[in-house]
Amino acid sequence: MKVDLHVHTQESDGILSAEEVVNLAHANNVKILAITDHESTEGIAKAQSLAKRLNINLIPGVELLTNYQGKEVHLLGYFKDVNHPVLQTRLREIREQRTTLAYDMVERLKNSGLALEWQDVEREVSAEGAVSKGHIMRAIYHRECGCSQKWQDIAEYFRPGGIAYLPYLLHAFEDAVDLIFACGGLPVLAHPGLLQNPKKIFELLAYRPIGLEVYYGYWERQEILIPYYAEVAERLAIIATGGSDYHGPSGLIKLGQMDVPLEEVLRLQTYLTNA
Repeated sequence: MKVDLHVHTQESDGILSAEEVVNLAHANNVKILAITDHESTEGIAKAQSLAKRLNINLIPGVELLTNYQGKEVHLLGYFKDVNHPVLQTRLREIREQRTTLAYDMVERLKNSGLALEWQDVEREVSAEGAVSKGHIMRAIYHRECGCSQKWQDIAEYFRPGGIAYLPYLLHAFEDAVDLIFACGGLPVLAHPGLLQNPKKIFELLAYRPIGLEVYYGYWERQEILIPYYAEVAERLAIIATGGSDYHGPSGLIKLGQMDVPLEEVLRLQTYLTNA
């Protein structure tokens, strides 16, 4: 059975609408799907009825950008119901903060001589979600002269040391974990192999019992890291999840491509049912 527990839509920085994502999941024979947009759950409501008709089990989720010791850490949250008022209020606050940060990134790029305007970025945003560096990157790529820049070169602007690197530091990792638990969800540390300091995983997992995303495709040396993080999860996490981190057709990893053990998915579903 194909499973994908990490998927994005237009409600954050994905290319496809929630309905298009569900149709693609159906075409790819994905039977269990989690939509995990950044700081937004709007796509879940839009996807639910279609997923039900196509016999796809839709798990509500969200991805949160958090701060741990001055570094960005991504945290996934899975829920039985995402309509908790405390969760929704906090998500709105974070979307506003991240949009303000994105505006500052654009100003940095302009001050460095890049021909880019905020309106260029807004055209890349298809929803009421936060404007993110992903939208800015697409705006640069889609400029008249964008074809002369490779995607990897554009991404360098936003990495540590880059001219537009501004980490989002207004949501502590610990607070995000507590928020997800308080709203009936299960936190999962996302793609630990992408942490600036991978050894921090042990501190992050020590805060409270949470899950770990293990089956992830955008790592170099995936054949080494997946077994490694599976072993870490077995010792230190309460669940091991995985997914494509799908953002659109241009991604290297396709929706439903990662093999996620069914027993871990059943463990997640059991936890959420009893939460």
